[in-house]
Amino acid sequence: MEEEVLIQISNRIKQVRIERKITVQELATKAQVSKGLISQIENNRTVPSLWVLMNIIQSLNLDFNEFFKDITRQKKNPHPVIFKKRKDHQVFEKENTRGFLYYRAFTRTLQGGAADFVILELKKGAKRNRMVKTDSFEYNYMIKGKVDYTIEDKKYLFEEGDSLFMDSRLSHKISNTGNGDALMLVVYFFIAGN
Repeated sequence: MEEEVLIQISNRIKQVRIERKITVQELATKAQVSKGLISQIENNRTVPSLWVLMNIIQSLNLDFNEFFKDITRQKKNPHPVIFKKRKDHQVFEKENTRGFLYYRAFTRTLQGGAADFVILELKKGAKRNRMVKTDSFEYNYMIKGKVDYTIEDKKYLFEEGDSLFMDSRLSHKISNTGNGDALMLVVYFFIAGN
Protein backbone atom coordinates (compact mmCIF):
# COMPACT_ATOMS: atom_id res chain seq x y z
CA MET A 1 0.00 0.00 0.00
CA GLU A 2 1.42 3.40 -0.92
CA GLU A 3 2.41 5.73 1.87
CA GLU A 4 0.11 8.63 0.94
CA VAL A 5 -2.84 6.22 1.20
CA LEU A 6 -1.65 5.06 4.62
CA ILE A 7 -1.42 8.66 5.81
CA GLN A 8 -4.96 9.31 4.56
CA ILE A 9 -6.21 6.21 6.42
CA SER A 10 -4.48 7.30 9.65
CA ASN A 11 -5.90 10.81 9.34
CA ARG A 12 -9.39 9.45 8.59
CA ILE A 13 -9.38 7.21 11.69
CA LYS A 14 -8.37 10.14 13.90
CA GLN A 15 -10.82 12.54 12.25
CA VAL A 16 -13.82 10.21 12.67
CA ARG A 17 -12.83 9.30 16.25
CA ILE A 18 -12.61 12.98 17.24
CA GLU A 19 -15.83 13.93 15.39
CA ARG A 20 -17.68 11.17 17.25
CA LYS A 21 -16.10 12.17 20.58
CA ILE A 22 -14.57 8.72 21.10
CA THR A 23 -11.42 8.58 23.21
CA VAL A 24 -8.37 6.63 22.10
CA GLN A 25 -8.97 4.21 24.99
CA GLU A 26 -12.64 3.68 24.02
CA LEU A 27 -11.69 2.92 20.42
CA ALA A 28 -8.90 0.60 21.52
CA THR A 29 -11.28 -1.31 23.81
CA LYS A 30 -13.93 -1.66 21.07
CA ALA A 31 -11.35 -2.73 18.47
CA GLN A 32 -9.68 -5.14 20.95
CA VAL A 33 -6.23 -3.57 20.58
CA SER A 34 -4.02 -1.49 22.85
CA LYS A 35 -4.40 2.25 23.34
CA GLY A 36 -0.76 2.61 22.26
CA LEU A 37 -1.43 0.86 18.94
CA ILE A 38 -4.34 3.22 18.15
CA SER A 39 -2.11 6.19 18.96
CA GLN A 40 0.71 4.85 16.76
CA ILE A 41 -1.68 4.25 13.85
CA GLU A 42 -3.28 7.71 14.14
CA ASN A 43 0.13 9.37 14.27
CA ASN A 44 1.54 7.49 11.26
CA ARG A 45 4.04 5.63 13.43
CA THR A 46 2.86 2.15 12.40
CA VAL A 47 0.80 0.46 9.70
CA PRO A 48 -2.24 -1.51 10.92
CA SER A 49 -2.75 -5.06 9.75
CA LEU A 50 -5.86 -5.63 7.65
CA TRP A 51 -7.56 -7.37 10.59
CA VAL A 52 -6.85 -4.45 12.96
CA LEU A 53 -7.96 -1.88 10.35
CA MET A 54 -11.25 -3.74 9.83
CA ASN A 55 -11.86 -3.87 13.60
CA ILE A 56 -11.16 -0.14 13.93
CA ILE A 57 -13.52 0.77 11.07
CA GLN A 58 -16.26 -1.43 12.54
CA SER A 59 -15.64 0.02 16.01
CA LEU A 60 -16.17 3.51 14.57
CA ASN A 61 -19.56 2.25 13.29
CA LEU A 62 -18.62 3.01 9.70
CA ASP A 63 -19.44 1.21 6.53
CA PHE A 64 -16.23 0.24 4.69
CA ASN A 65 -17.33 2.12 1.54
CA GLU A 66 -18.02 5.24 3.60
CA PHE A 67 -14.62 5.02 5.30
CA PHE A 68 -12.67 4.67 2.05
CA LYS A 69 -14.77 6.97 -0.18
CA ASP A 70 -12.35 9.96 -0.09
CA ILE A 71 -9.12 7.97 0.15
CA THR A 72 -7.39 8.01 -3.21
CA ARG A 73 -4.00 7.43 -4.76
CA GLN A 74 -2.36 10.48 -6.22
CA LYS A 75 -2.68 10.80 -9.94
CA LYS A 76 0.49 11.20 -11.96
CA ASN A 77 1.22 14.88 -12.38
CA PRO A 78 2.02 15.62 -16.03
CA HIS A 79 3.94 18.71 -14.91
CA PRO A 80 7.31 18.38 -13.12
CA VAL A 81 6.51 21.37 -10.87
CA ILE A 82 3.98 21.40 -8.03
CA PHE A 83 3.27 24.72 -6.30
CA LYS A 84 1.26 25.14 -3.10
CA LYS A 85 0.35 28.28 -1.18
CA ARG A 86 0.94 28.35 2.57
CA LYS A 87 -2.84 28.42 3.18
CA ASP A 88 -3.06 25.02 1.45
CA HIS A 89 -0.78 23.28 3.96
CA GLN A 90 -2.79 20.71 5.89
CA VAL A 91 -2.72 21.09 9.67
CA PHE A 92 -2.63 17.75 11.46
CA GLU A 93 -2.01 16.38 14.93
CA LYS A 94 0.79 13.84 14.93
CA GLU A 95 0.91 13.52 18.69
CA ASN A 96 -0.89 14.82 21.70
CA THR A 97 1.96 17.03 22.95
CA ARG A 98 1.34 20.64 23.94
CA GLY A 99 3.10 23.18 21.74
CA PHE A 100 3.78 20.84 18.77
CA LEU A 101 2.03 22.18 15.63
CA TYR A 102 2.38 20.19 12.40
CA TYR A 103 1.65 21.51 8.89
CA ARG A 104 1.82 19.03 6.01
CA ALA A 105 3.13 20.76 2.89
CA PHE A 106 3.38 17.74 0.57
CA THR A 107 3.13 13.99 0.57
CA ARG A 108 4.54 12.39 -2.53
CA THR A 109 5.22 8.86 -3.65
CA LEU A 110 8.73 8.64 -5.00
CA GLN A 111 10.63 5.78 -6.54
CA GLY A 112 11.10 3.22 -3.78
CA GLY A 113 8.75 4.82 -1.24
CA ALA A 114 7.11 8.07 -0.21
CA ALA A 115 8.11 11.36 1.37
CA ASP A 116 6.06 13.47 3.77
CA PHE A 117 7.17 17.14 3.91
CA VAL A 118 6.14 18.77 7.18
CA ILE A 119 6.68 22.13 8.87
CA LEU A 120 6.92 21.64 12.64
CA GLU A 121 6.35 24.65 14.85
CA LEU A 122 7.44 24.18 18.46
CA LYS A 123 6.01 26.75 20.84
CA LYS A 124 8.32 28.21 23.48
CA GLY A 125 8.95 25.56 26.15
CA ALA A 126 7.33 22.75 24.13
CA LYS A 127 8.87 19.36 24.82
CA ARG A 128 8.18 15.70 24.28
CA ASN A 129 8.39 13.89 27.61
CA ARG A 130 8.87 10.40 26.23
CA MET A 131 10.96 8.85 23.51
CA VAL A 132 9.13 7.95 20.27
CA LYS A 133 9.90 5.99 17.10
CA THR A 134 8.60 6.48 13.55
CA ASP A 135 8.83 3.82 10.87
CA SER A 136 10.81 6.05 8.48
CA PHE A 137 14.00 7.92 7.87
CA GLU A 138 13.90 11.60 8.70
CA TYR A 139 15.61 14.79 7.57
CA ASN A 140 15.34 17.88 9.81
CA TYR A 141 16.37 21.44 8.97
CA MET A 142 16.23 24.12 11.68
CA ILE A 143 14.65 27.24 10.19
CA LYS A 144 14.33 29.27 13.39
CA GLY A 145 15.02 28.83 17.09
CA LYS A 146 16.94 26.32 19.19
CA VAL A 147 16.00 22.81 20.32
CA ASP A 148 17.59 19.87 22.08
CA TYR A 149 17.21 16.69 20.05
CA THR A 150 17.83 13.46 21.97
CA ILE A 151 18.43 10.34 19.89
CA GLU A 152 18.89 7.14 21.90
CA ASP A 153 21.35 8.32 24.61
CA LYS A 154 22.96 11.23 22.72
CA LYS A 155 21.80 14.86 22.85
CA TYR A 156 22.22 17.31 19.94
CA LEU A 157 21.86 21.10 20.22
CA PHE A 158 19.97 21.98 17.05
CA GLU A 159 20.14 25.67 16.03
CA GLU A 160 19.11 27.79 13.05
CA GLY A 161 20.70 26.47 9.85
CA ASP A 162 21.60 23.06 11.32
CA SER A 163 20.40 19.87 9.66
CA LEU A 164 20.05 16.27 10.77
CA PHE A 165 19.35 13.00 8.98
CA MET A 166 18.42 9.95 11.03
CA ASP A 167 16.79 6.56 11.10
CA SER A 168 13.72 7.61 13.08
CA ARG A 169 13.11 4.03 14.15
CA LEU A 170 15.66 4.96 16.83
CA SER A 171 14.14 6.31 20.05
CA HIS A 172 14.08 10.10 19.99
CA LYS A 173 12.54 13.18 21.56
CA ILE A 174 12.78 16.94 21.13
CA SER A 175 12.52 19.99 23.41
CA ASN A 176 12.37 23.68 22.54
CA THR A 177 15.13 25.16 24.71
CA GLY A 178 15.26 28.56 23.00
CA ASN A 179 13.81 31.90 24.10
CA GLY A 180 10.97 31.80 21.56
CA ASP A 181 9.10 29.58 19.15
CA ALA A 182 11.11 27.23 16.93
CA LEU A 183 10.40 26.26 13.33
CA MET A 184 11.70 23.15 11.54
CA LEU A 185 11.35 21.50 8.16
CA VAL A 186 10.93 17.74 8.68
CA VAL A 187 10.92 15.31 5.76
CA TYR A 188 9.91 11.71 6.52
CA PHE A 189 11.11 9.12 3.99
CA PHE A 190 9.09 5.92 4.00
CA ILE A 191 11.00 3.17 2.19
CA ALA A 192 8.91 0.53 0.42
CA GLY A 193 9.26 -2.86 2.06
CA ASN A 194 10.52 -1.48 5.43
